[in-house]
Amino acid sequence: MTGSVPGALLGAVAGLGLVLVLNHVRARRVRLDERLAPYLRPARTTSQLLVEGATQTPLATLQRLLRPWMDDGVRLVARFGAPSDLVRSRLVRAGRAATVEQFRAEQVVSGVLGLLAGLAIATLVLLSRPVGLASLVVIVVAAAVAGVVLPDYLLQRQVNAREARILAELPTVAELLALAVGAGEGAVGALERVARSTHGELSVELARTLADARSGTPLTGALENLADRVRLAPLTRFAQGVAVAVERGTPLAEVLRSQAQDVREAGRRALMETGGRKELAMMVPVVFLVLPVTVVFAIFPGFTLLQVGL
Repeated sequence: MTGSVPGALLGAVAGLGLVLVLNHVRARRVRLDERLAPYLRPARTTSQLLVEGATQTPLATLQRLLRPWMDDGVRLVARFGAPSDLVRSRLVRAGRAATVEQFRAEQVVSGVLGLLAGLAIATLVLLSRPVGLASLVVIVVAAAVAGVVLPDYLLQRQVNAREARILAELPTVAELLALAVGAGEGAVGALERVARSTHGELSVELARTLADARSGTPLTGALENLADRVRLAPLTRFAQGVAVAVERGTPLAEVLRSQAQDVREAGRRALMETGGRKELAMMVPVVFLVLPVTVVFAIFPGFTLLQVGL
């Protein structure tokens, strides 16, 4: 009798989910753009057999079937998630080429996987011990929310790691630029030489800056775009210093050396601040663990002698 209760409950949950799915299918209205899409679709001028990757697979059919559900999930995540401008800025700062819609789709897929994991955990908990329905619902909802939030958290970690690498590369790149300028190279030539001879995140950003400059954007505007993409205070000061030196004709090598020295000083100050915070954190185990044990070892022999004397 007890073994049939979880099975009946799981069957009821599955039936309720099927009813909700059918109701959603019936209640979902077809939008105007979906009705007009077959008539406004541009005619193909080439054969699909000549297009790379045009082989039809069952996954493509499954993707077309799940597309309306994915669109609904993307809109739901966009409504309750982070703003699109913030997500777009994080994607650029992380160096990812994905769009906001693709990132929302990743969140939806991660949320579905979290929901399935929550259902599995709730089923295991229900089979092991009797648990209230509210607790099971909390487990499932928490797992789904965690699945939606996880890609955002990982994206922020990518942003922090990439910014740390750029800050570590900036002094060396500034010194190389100063050497190239001191050897007679112009600003654009020095940037090309450094971007070609170095590897790293900052080299990628310098290559994008050079691409903007070659496409017709002034060098100062390309440097401003670099500062807007990365949004790091030391790199912003570096880009502004180079732009001002190019516009006013001031010695660029001295500006670059000063920028490199400023970045090194800022890194040294950040390291000292981190060390100070770590020192305070290290006092916690010393005060609450090591010091009481030391006091016990110092006082215990005296108490033992007093007990023996009595």
